[in-house]
Amino acid sequence: MDGKKIQTPDEWVDPERQRVTLDGKPLRAAKKIYLLLYKPKGYVTTYKDPGGRQTVYDLLKDVPEKVFSAGRLDLNSTGLLIFTNDGEFADRITSPESHVPKTYLVKASILLSDDQLDQLRRGVALADGPTRPAEVKRVRNSSRYTFFEITITEGRNRQVRRMVETLGAKVLKLVRTEIGSIRIGELQIGKYRPLTEQEIRGLS
Repeated sequence: MDGKKIQTPDEWVDPERQRVTLDGKPLRAAKKIYLLLYKPKGYVTTYKDPGGRQTVYDLLKDVPEKVFSAGRLDLNSTGLLIFTNDGEFADRITSPESHVPKTYLVKASILLSDDQLDQLRRGVALADGPTRPAEVKRVRNSSRYTFFEITITEGRNRQVRRMVETLGAKVLKLVRTEIGSIRIGELQIGKYRPLTEQEIRGLS
């Protein structure tokens, strides 16, 4: 680095101001990549799975740079995931302090009353503390189920599923339809696309 040999792995480097080489060749920062994936059901959000299950990275095999997910969806959930190699950008999306809204379409196992949906709007008590108030909109009822949209500004593990369980119901289907102002739109399940400059700025 700047003509000095560095052997300490935790040495701080500023690639904008310092010249870094490896075996005499200059190292350059990787091009920043921002992708939106429509995750299918049955895929885990990890690089490798000890059980041999399919991972979301199987859907990104032709991406030239190594990317990681800014947030997760569990095995049985579908919908939007953002992938990037920009750590600061990912932190802004996942940090509880950022309050980035995420919207889900939920199919509940029972008919939910207006009062039960109001409980979600006010916030419910979970094992790891009360949730923030959520935006909730009933989409429709069938003869047995309730379909509703919920927007939360937290990113706890299995949060929407656990919130619904406090009402005495189960989530039968969960689709993340929006992250911030980004929507699924025409994106097909199992496919990905680059984020637009406007979408990136909206999450920055």
